[in-house]
Amino acid sequence: MTSAGTTHRTATAHIAAHAAAHPATAVLYVCAERSLYTPALAAVRAEEEGRAFDAARRMTILETITDPYGIPDPFHREGWQRVRILARDAAINTVIVRWPAAIAPDRSSDLRHQTVNDLAEHAVQVLCSWAPLAPGGRQS
Repeated sequence: MTSAGTTHRTATAHIAAHAAAHPATAVLYVCAERSLYTPALAAVRAEEEGRAFDAARRMTILETITDPYGIPDPFHREGWQRVRILARDAAINTVIVRWPAAIAPDRSSDLRHQTVNDLAEHAVQVLCSWAPLAPGGRQS
């Protein structure tokens, strides 16, 4: 076993223990398209919005996970794999995204629904932080 594998398991165990002690435990997932002139702006806004959403609902964000935009299938993204591990290990009960397209583009809505259902099997909900989709924390 590598030390990276041991470190990952230790971190996941620590996060799972924290989730058990804090009922509203979330991960902030950011996968935003980059603008030509301000490449980091969308990701920065998604993170700020997610943190404000979290604070307003008294949740605890354990980790911010980012993926580069452009891979439509979330199951092929390194960051999304981390989200799935945390869900599987019961370390989180919520994933906060800015909008549903952060999970999978609109043209891949079936894949997005499959992904959300996969999380739901682990009792993890997906909430959108973007105000028009977030009144009361609408599920994607």
